[in-house]
Amino acid sequence: MMEIKGNMMSVREDVRVLDATLRDGGLVNDFYFTDDFVYDLYKANLAAGVDYMEFGYRADKKQFDVNKFGKWKFAEDEDIRAIVGDNDTDMKISIMADVGRCDYKHSIGDRADSPVDLIRVATYINTMPEAIAMIEDAAAKGYETTCNIMAISKCQERDIQTALEMLAKSSVKGVYVVDSYGSLYPIQIREITDMYLKAMAESEKLVGIHAHNNQQCAFANTIEALSIGASMVDGTVMGMGRGAGNSSLEGLLGFLKNPKYEIAPVLSFIEKHMLKLIEDGAVWGYNIPYLLTGLTDQHPRTAIAATKNHDTKYLDFYHMLLDD
Repeated sequence: MMEIKGNMMSVREDVRVLDATLRDGGLVNDFYFTDDFVYDLYKANLAAGVDYMEFGYRADKKQFDVNKFGKWKFAEDEDIRAIVGDNDTDMKISIMADVGRCDYKHSIGDRADSPVDLIRVATYINTMPEAIAMIEDAAAKGYETTCNIMAISKCQERDIQTALEMLAKSSVKGVYVVDSYGSLYPIQIREITDMYLKAMAESEKLVGIHAHNNQQCAFANTIEALSIGASMVDGTVMGMGRGAGNSSLEGLLGFLKNPKYEIAPVLSFIEKHMLKLIEDGAVWGYNIPYLLTGLTDQHPRTAIAATKNHDTKYLDFYHMLLDD
């Protein structure tokens, strides 16, 4: 029987909250956030007691056209420093490095010269050796590191076990359970998180959760993982993220009982910035096409296209997914 860690009244001192609004939310608007938005989000996260703020991807400029994306697709040190200065605060700064899309040997310098504290390496199961190489490179440069194994709902359990064994032997600080397609339910998240916790127990590495909201389970999945011992949780403001979006930061801050977390600064930020973002046409969050890709455990790209085209032929869309 899995042991429940804490209860609804207890404070879990080991929990760390990461705001991924600029990174996962950036997939909604091609990372075109104004400097005011980013600075005010930084200030709101500080006031809210958030532990890590993710500033985007460190994408390879040889692969991605800088004219087609805002600067947080590339999240360069000088752009981050322009917002955070020396970041003389308790909140740490993170970026995501995607296997195969980041020239990490050249574009990630030494931690001593960077405002970044944490490099989160994102990988699919078949690129684990490269992910390990990236983790070791970042660790050698002085960074904290975590690993997000994406699309685990599509993976064989033995392959996940092998990946976890590799990570347990690596320098990585923590490993995230990632429900990329929003296809998993709390009972599955509980079992998968338990598998991760057991695999990381001996090496004392942390386990985290990054959820998507295709079936409206992102928040439930997050607190389910927390309940049995996951300690690193991702949220985004108003759930802003690719497709159906993520677990909402304000929901997590409201749920966690640690008095260091404060929901009010995030509510003020929503009033000032998020409502305008929606007014200006940014679209994310639960809808029927996302539900259907979640149900059929498929990448949301078809649902993203259907949403963009205002396609409401839901039954046709469902049959198309079933035919894949």
